[in-house]
Amino acid sequence: MTPNKTLAAVCGLFCPSCGVYIATQEDPKRLELIAKRFGRAPEEIACDGCRSARRFPFCAECVMFRCANEKGLDFCGACEEYPCKDIQEFQAARPHRIELWESQKRIKDVGFEQWFAEMEAHYQCPQCQTINSAYDMTCRSCGATPSCTYVGQHRDEILPYLAPQ
Repeated sequence: MTPNKTLAAVCGLFCPSCGVYIATQEDPKRLELIAKRFGRAPEEIACDGCRSARRFPFCAECVMFRCANEKGLDFCGACEEYPCKDIQEFQAARPHRIELWESQKRIKDVGFEQWFAEMEAHYQCPQCQTINSAYDMTCRSCGATPSCTYVGQHRDEILPYLAPQ
């Protein structure tokens, strides 16, 4: 995959590993299920990446995206106020955000293109190279467990989030 900033959030999330992005690009049935969970139509939640014109509704209202744009920054880690209260609260709220600090550091240390390649490998199934989301406990293509390195490393944090409430 060619490094593309449209597929990298200013906070350090890697869009190709987002369940909504995966559903939009590859899995209409998954998109329907996600839309139903949010009480919306699939076309209302479809997303082409955090910097694209078509974004998931919550991402379209992202305060960090707006802030970075106003400051002319590509990533939050380049800001003098990093880590601000907004990104700290955002990072702590969901298991797929656990590695935001590491992502910001890697972007700064090795550059965007190298970080992008690392993220692609981090979310790829070790068996079939399909990119999976942080919530795909098994590979969505071949069924391998864990679905990717991220899930293998953060399984204990992810499972309680997936448990029925």
